Amino acid sequence: MKLVLAIVHSDDAPGLLDALTRRGHRATRINTAGGFLKESNATILLGVQDDLVDEVLGVIQSNCQTRTQYVNPLPPVMEPGEFYMPYPVEVQIGGATVFVMDVEQVVPL
Repeated sequence: MKLVLAIVHSDDAPGLLDALTRRGHRATRINTAGGFLKESNATILLGVQDDLVDEVLGVIQSNCQTRTQYVNPLPPVMEPGEFYMPYPVEVQIGGATVFVMDVEQVVPL
């Protein structure tokens, strides 16, 4: 058995959860926030049999698309009187970061 932990953009999470449940997978969603853009994410947890990991990864990949967004960088620490003109920076958002971990034991309590 494996534990699949997928960190996805919050916009992608509802569609991903629907697709997973349509295929009979049970998942838990935890709302989280990223450190770089300070945007909300969703962390999806699934307990998956070894032979179904590739199917779950395919569902995640097909439901979590990357896209570009422009953000204004934080201004640097400046001396009084200096002028900083921020220019938007293009960054990739969305997609998924997925961890697949071995499960030693499941203990239902």
